[in-house]
Amino acid sequence: MATRRIERTQESRRLLVTAAAELFAEKGYRQTSFIDIADKAGISRGSIPWHFGNKLGLLEAVVDDQLQSVLSGFPPPADDPLDQVMGFIRVPATRLFITLLAEAVEVGSPIREHYARLHAALRQGVLALIPADALPPGTDPEAYAVLLVGAVIGVHAQWRVAPEAVDLESVQATLRAVLPAGLGHI
Repeated sequence: MATRRIERTQESRRLLVTAAAELFAEKGYRQTSFIDIADKAGISRGSIPWHFGNKLGLLEAVVDDQLQSVLSGFPPPADDPLDQVMGFIRVPATRLFITLLAEAVEVGSPIREHYARLHAALRQGVLALIPADALPPGTDPEAYAVLLVGAVIGVHAQWRVAPEAVDLESVQATLRAVLPAGLGHI
């Protein structure tokens, strides 16, 4: 009996996180209500505060879930990491991250801190892909990670707004060509 209750609780939580992720990506954090999330998940809206405390707690669960999903997809160093970094653009979670970016940059945004954690995790993921000796002398690996994550986020935003104007394969080939020797395969 207790096992069944635990399974139902975990399933309810998963359904709420999934519904919230889709709605936050589609409508934004502020424009999404508990009612919207509960309706999409098919669960009572009272379940949201019970599971997450409040809407910000739900956002944190969504960001953590989506971030784990994205970071678990990064390949081991032997594969071609640039393919994976550029592949990040096509991951459904990336739409959520771009939608949240618009809200996160506002002064006093309740999601700013969560978004900063997301960027930090993405930079750490990229840093894990960079061979220690691949950067030119004097290049700061952390600054390089900021640059690469920023480029991918910018490319993604342009592609979402005007996909017909952004050839992702050409962008990837160009990025590979301009990377320093040794990083052409990151």
